[in-house]
Amino acid sequence: MFRMERALISLTDKEGIEGFAGELAKLGIELLSTGGTAKKLREAGLEVKDVSEFTGFPEMLDGRVKTLHPKVHGGILFKRGNPDHRSQCFANGIKPIDLIACNLYQFEKTIAVPNCSLEDAIEDIDIGGPTMLRAAAKNFRDVTVIVDPADYPQVVKEIRMNGNTALGTRFELMKKVYALTAVYDTAISKWLESQKVVNL
Repeated sequence: MFRMERALISLTDKEGIEGFAGELAKLGIELLSTGGTAKKLREAGLEVKDVSEFTGFPEMLDGRVKTLHPKVHGGILFKRGNPDHRSQCFANGIKPIDLIACNLYQFEKTIAVPNCSLEDAIEDIDIGGPTMLRAAAKNFRDVTVIVDPADYPQVVKEIRMNGNTALGTRFELMKKVYALTAVYDTAISKWLESQKVVNL
């Protein structure tokens, strides 16, 4: 089992993240983050590298493009035991991202506001979050993905004991991702079906 090196944390709901990220830092894991999450971690005294520094590409388009970059998704998706994947990553300066902690823009909270506009709803459709989560879940054999803060203690315990999480744990965490994204996409689809052309 390889030792976890790097975690990317990007959260809308940041509750409890300082403690979790602090434990990861104590275990020698490099922290990557975006925007408000990075700010919150720094305020807690933690050393954090902005994703824009990691990728060499700025956050842009009002935050629509932050984590959508080959250095992020290559770092998540490459199979650690595949020599060809490793050589391609080395050739392109792609470093492994071994843990993703992410939750999504609160679309359902946005549309619950009376007279929510189509424009406001569209802006709260998360793109980068689901993409990272699905990538990490697809590569669960090598990557730990967390969408539920209740899983933070177990993840820290396993990393502390073994340098990484157990494969069985990663499989269970992967299942939570697809359950979450299914509910999320269903909420978006149902709300859009309720909208009329006159609202455009």
